[in-house]
Amino acid sequence: MRRITNRPIGDAPSDDAPEPLDILWIDVHQHTQSLTWNDRESFDLSGGQAAVMIAAGYYWAPYRPVSADDVRFLWDDALRRAACFDHRHFYDQYVAVGVHTWAGVEGSEELLAVLPDYCEDDRVVAIGETGIESTHHTSRWGLDDQRTVVGEQFHIARETGLPVLVHTPGSSKGGLPAQYSHSYEEANESFTEPLLDPETAKTDAVEIDLELVDEAGLRDERVVIDHASPEIVPLVLETTDCYLSFSVSAPWLRGFDPADVAEVIEEYGADRIMLDTDLIGAMQHDAFAMKRTIMDLCRLGVDREEIRTIVYENPRRVLGLGD
Repeated sequence: MRRITNRPIGDAPSDDAPEPLDILWIDVHQHTQSLTWNDRESFDLSGGQAAVMIAAGYYWAPYRPVSADDVRFLWDDALRRAACFDHRHFYDQYVAVGVHTWAGVEGSEELLAVLPDYCEDDRVVAIGETGIESTHHTSRWGLDDQRTVVGEQFHIARETGLPVLVHTPGSSKGGLPAQYSHSYEEANESFTEPLLDPETAKTDAVEIDLELVDEAGLRDERVVIDHASPEIVPLVLETTDCYLSFSVSAPWLRGFDPADVAEVIEEYGADRIMLDTDLIGAMQHDAFAMKRTIMDLCRLGVDREEIRTIVYENPRRVLGLGD
């Protein structure tokens, strides 16, 4: 290369220059209805092809006992909004419908009775999020009652053929470190006392969930254990055939980073791993979280085909989205 500059500027990059980053992605878990138009445009800009909106989103932070009508309103609202989002954006908006266990729900049996009907809607591609929770917003929900509600949803998932998105407790819930308290609208005092040992709550909850999966006769391949963290990786990936999904939009809350995900891929492969954002308007979030994580994994040396598998091929296969 002929030099025309007055000072040395170094040689141009050659063979080691990175290739364009054109990996498409699907987000199996986000609270889209609580986000802004700009957030949803970010999905278009960063390669999003589809996203699943959790219908019973607790972004609304219950301040009183939650009724079946409250949850039913959220289901209906999510389906209505999904049509609007589809009309105005270039990614496909889908919905997951279920009874979340983050607050006690009065009359949950009414919801379980009509849930199969909602599963027939073309936009509904999963049941959830649901799963055993240790601490709750405002209204505590005992473990026996949770077992009944979660187990019945697993039965419905088996009968309808839909996959189920299994919520797992966060280690920081009800005890958010002071340096992050500004990042989340929910104050620690709004949470009930934990039902499970905070040190092992996530693992304990997943073990109960897996028991309920077996009792329902639901195939592991139809189960996504969500909000993964390193302590449950061996439990899920070594003893089951379930998928394991890492929620990447709030590393300050989840207790892992892309390097942890890269290590899991290296040890276990990419065939049963996913990423999702769990984006929610009630806390600090990054609408580009999925694309940033994809870039981080590339920088960490994860094979691009493996990245594509966890952010696109696996979600597409589990959700039954086809080509």
